[in-house]
Amino acid sequence: MRAQFIAGALATCFAWPVIAADTAPAVPDLSGFWGRSTFDFEPLPSAPPPIANLYRLSSGSSDPTRPVGDYNNPILKPEAAAAVRRSGEMAARGENFPDPSNQCATYAPPFHLAMQLGVEIFQTKDHLTMIYNQDDQVRHVWLNAAHPAKVTPTAWGDSVGHYEGDTLVIDTIGVKTGRVSVMDRYGTPRSDAFHLVERYKLIDYETAKEAAERHQKQDGPAGLGGNVGVDPNYKGTGLQVTFTIEDPKVLTAPLSAAVTYRRLRGEWAEQICAENAFEYYKGVFTAIPSAGRPDF
Repeated sequence: MRAQFIAGALATCFAWPVIAADTAPAVPDLSGFWGRSTFDFEPLPSAPPPIANLYRLSSGSSDPTRPVGDYNNPILKPEAAAAVRRSGEMAARGENFPDPSNQCATYAPPFHLAMQLGVEIFQTKDHLTMIYNQDDQVRHVWLNAAHPAKVTPTAWGDSVGHYEGDTLVIDTIGVKTGRVSVMDRYGTPRSDAFHLVERYKLIDYETAKEAAERHQKQDGPAGLGGNVGVDPNYKGTGLQVTFTIEDPKVLTAPLSAAVTYRRLRGEWAEQICAENAFEYYKGVFTAIPSAGRPDF
C-alpha cells in the first residue's frame, strides 16, 4: 500500500506541468494591416478627456486641418497650456506649426497614436515590428525583456512588451526630446520624464465599428491619402489600444485615452518625406536635408 501511495503521488506531480501547459492562454494574433479614418486620441468614459480641437466645422465635428487645441484643459500644466495656445493661434491663422509630420521627423510616441492612420504588425516569439504607412516609419518592441538600467534616449524610445492573457502590453521610456517633441497634433509638449503604457486588445466587430464611427463623428474624417482605407466588407475583429501617458513635467495627472483600428484594404504607397522638396505648410521648395560632415 505504501508503494502504491508513493507511485500515485509521483504520478500526480509529474502530471501537473502537462495540465498547466494545456491551459496556458494563447497569444492573440495581432498581425496584419490595421487602420482608421480619423486623427487624435479617443476619450475614455472613465478618464479625463485628452486635448480636443476648439476649431469646429458647421457640422459640429472637429476640423482636422485646423488643430486649435483646448489650452484650458486642466490636465495641462501652465507652460504646456501656453505652448498649446501658441500653436493653436498659428493654426487658427491657417499656418502649420512644426510637428513631426511636417518636419520629416519620427512620429515618436505618443504622436504615432495621434497621427498615424495605418499600421502593420509582425509578431515573433520575442519581438514585434510595427510598420506605419505615413513616411514608412518602423517601430521595434522586444518581448519579455526589461528596460536597461541606463536608457540612452532614442527617437522611438525603449519599448518592451509582454502578454497579459489576451492583451499585449507595451511599456515605453527614453524617448528623445527635441524641437518637435509633441504628444499630439495640438502641440502638447513632451519632456524627458515621459512614460507610456499601451494595451493592445482584439475587440468584436460591432464594438470597433461603434467606437470608430463615434470618434469620426466628433473629430471628422482624415482619410488615408487615397491609397488605402478601412475595409467596409470586413466583419471580423477590430484592434483597440488603450494607453496611459505619464509626464509630470507637462501634465497635472496621467492622461488615458484610446485608439480603435479596423482592417484595411488596398496597398500602401511608398512615402519618403525627406525626398519631398515641397513644403506644403509653407508652399515653397527647399533643399533636401544633407549632412554637414561624413558620419564615418
